[in-house]
Amino acid sequence: MATTGSIIRGIGQVALGAFLLTAGIGHLTRSRKEFQAQVPTWVPVDPDVVVVGSGIVEISLGAALVATWKQPARRRVGALAAAFFVAIFPGNVAQLVEHRDAFGLDTDRKRALRLLGQPVLVAWALASTRGRPTSS
Repeated sequence: MATTGSIIRGIGQVALGAFLLTAGIGHLTRSRKEFQAQVPTWVPVDPDVVVVGSGIVEISLGAALVATWKQPARRRVGALAAAFFVAIFPGNVAQLVEHRDAFGLDTDRKRALRLLGQPVLVAWALASTRGRPTSS
């Protein structure tokens, strides 16, 4: 029998998966240029390569979050998603420090507030994939 907590975690896991799938597809299509603005200038790789690569990773993580329900694999997928959010955090910092506009973040205040969202994503990935699965 599923508990209320496990149902909420399951909904959170699917929602995060959908978020990552949408963002990953955006990396490869309509938002490609916007995502390039988040690639730090010190990264020694073409920004488009970074955006395409991170988009593929996001699509993969999103699909895994939607499809993985058995423990311990579910928890591992959550940990990988959390690690990904930590790994891309320098891009958010670079957008602030380098004063780069993208996704409506056209002031330093907006870019700084966006930084607060990254720990939320990490917590979301970890919290939604812990505990018992909602289905097999």
